[in-house]
Amino acid sequence: MKLSRPVRAAQSETIIALIDVVFFLLVFFMLIGRMDATAPFEVRPPMAQSGRDMPAGGVTLAVAANGSLALDGDEISTQDLATALTSQLTQQPDLRLRINAHRATELRHVLPYVTQAEQLGVRDVVLVVTPERDE
Repeated sequence: MKLSRPVRAAQSETIIALIDVVFFLLVFFMLIGRMDATAPFEVRPPMAQSGRDMPAGGVTLAVAANGSLALDGDEISTQDLATALTSQLTQQPDLRLRINAHRATELRHVLPYVTQAEQLGVRDVVLVVTPERDE
């Protein structure tokens, strides 16, 4: 009796080798590619200084959630702010401005006051923040 071997079906190509190649290419491009655009010069971000005592001296600009302003506790209009800061700068050329904004105030409403103060000649602007509590 002669036994014949069963005829095997042609093996389909496995994709295991293809998956290995794809992962190799992925790792290769991740290692040589830039993940973000870098500046052509060195950039060192500022260090946060929360938890330290607020610097003394200068004036405090308070910004309410509705946009109202107060300079050293006295309400002031946006138009009168430049005049008041210019007056303070004539008395103190190295004036420090602390900006204390309500937590609900968006930063885009606060930054114009920083720009305005810098244009007037204020060189030291401090944004007052409350650090998060670790609970």
